[in-house]
Amino acid sequence: MTPFEPFERSSAMSRKLDMPLARFAIGEVVRHKLLDFRGVIFDVDPEFANSEEWYDAIPEALRPSKDQPFYHLLAENAETAYIAYVSQQNLIADDSDEPVDHPAIATMFEREDGRYRLRPDLTN
Repeated sequence: MTPFEPFERSSAMSRKLDMPLARFAIGEVVRHKLLDFRGVIFDVDPEFANSEEWYDAIPEALRPSKDQPFYHLLAENAETAYIAYVSQQNLIADDSDEPVDHPAIATMFEREDGRYRLRPDLTN
């Protein structure tokens, strides 16, 4: 075969990657659609990547599909700050422009113009 002859891709190369697109980005402030909390996204899984025990603890009627992005949030509600793991279908953008009061924010983000940007020492 000469360098200009067409070649065939292996079947592994020709398969389409079927990965859901994330609607939200790291540093965005989001709000849960059903529960009263909001937070800053600090990581995204393209699909469910938590334990089966965690998943099974969600009431069946509310259990989200696993084949969608899931977001790790520095979350807060009226009582406390915590880490949340939330499916894309249960999040909406938070346009309140209010800061998120989570003690770990300063270790990961800088707040600038109402937005959260990863600290430069944490980016690749």
